[in-house]
Amino acid sequence: MSVSLLDTRVPAVLVRTDRNPFHHGTLGAVRSLGRAGVDVHLIADVGGSPVRRSRFVRQLHPPPLPGAAPADIARALLRVASRIARPAVLIPLDDASAVAVGLARAALAPAFLLPQQPGALAERVADKAELATVCAAVGVPHPLTLIPDSATEAAAVAWRLGLPAVAKWSRPWLLPADSDLRSTVVVRSARQARELYLRTEEAGSRLLLQAFLPPGPDLDWFCHGYVDRAGTVRGGGPGRKLHAWPRGAGLTAVGHWTPNATVQVLAERVVGELGYRGIFDLDFRRCASTGDYHLLDFNPRPGAQFRLFTDTAGLDVVRAQHLDLTHRPLPEGAPRPGRAFVVENYAPLSALRPAPAGRELAWHAPDDLAPGWAMWALWARHAVRCLPTRLRRLCARPEPDGTRARVIRQAVADAPQPLPDGSLTAGSLTDDEKANSC
Repeated sequence: MSVSLLDTRVPAVLVRTDRNPFHHGTLGAVRSLGRAGVDVHLIADVGGSPVRRSRFVRQLHPPPLPGAAPADIARALLRVASRIARPAVLIPLDDASAVAVGLARAALAPAFLLPQQPGALAERVADKAELATVCAAVGVPHPLTLIPDSATEAAAVAWRLGLPAVAKWSRPWLLPADSDLRSTVVVRSARQARELYLRTEEAGSRLLLQAFLPPGPDLDWFCHGYVDRAGTVRGGGPGRKLHAWPRGAGLTAVGHWTPNATVQVLAERVVGELGYRGIFDLDFRRCASTGDYHLLDFNPRPGAQFRLFTDTAGLDVVRAQHLDLTHRPLPEGAPRPGRAFVVENYAPLSALRPAPAGRELAWHAPDDLAPGWAMWALWARHAVRCLPTRLRRLCARPEPDGTRARVIRQAVADAPQPLPDGSLTAGSLTDDEKANSC
């Protein structure tokens, strides 16, 4: 994309409240706008993150404290706005920030350029319990979801759904940072469901139980896009998750831009019925027995792999938002199906394989080398720290005779890429949990 297409007089402010040092989506947003000549201001805790090494970061600003209330996040944003002293395009990069921006839109609008989002819509779609209601209202498949109101009922609901079942906290961004609670867990007994319910007060939101859709090849899909001021979906597209980390249960380690009319129609139906405006990232899982695509997550922000959907004009969802909110025309580029996106630390072998239709790496970029080198140094330390925990888990598992030694040897050999914890279900972990789980 030509630099002149974006209004470089208007800076961008990116905000993220979680402390995940491996959040490659942040780096993708910094590079996308910075390469187009936009001054990028980043509000995030990146003291130990490779993102801070990017040459496209114009200025770093301290983030709100972990667990900050929406009002505190809004105050932090207004402090940054007073330093910039001119309107800026504001892009939240995690759910907590997106919810805070939605709730404080009236206070933030004088200082920032924001999509015309209805009320607290970001909070509604990010809430896992509310999403089930949304899907029912707009006719989009969603796993059967029940919300118990007691520990005893949680156990009964688990039996009713059939084990294993999926347990989710409705507002995962409220989970305490120092807690061992996970946003999503596969429960394998009624007792486990009951014990989770007893921690509701600690979690800060409702527990819901959901029918389990088993993972499998070609079952996990996502759809990204930007809904402009006129309500038209621009940029993005449907993609297929080839590899996840944790395996079968987490973020996209390898994704392909894959045309899928059903996924595209479902995504456009949801955002259209809701009157949604701005960037979205939807996660789907196809039921192997019925063929239905179930909406698992609605993220009111860019997904970490959004750069996969960069068309022939260089348009992605982040650039689309900047262009639209500065009243610039969006270029009419062609889709690039087959294009791949690879997160090197989670899928190093895929990063080395040929990519006939083109590929983008999450960390390495010829015009911005420092973050990639810094990532590998940080990842090596992370892998060494996680290896003892992973080995203890492997040793505790019952394995067929003669296989345990082989598994342990493989775990040691794969130390730069820690093996996943298969106790978590697909598409619903927070980015922080996905990147830092051992």
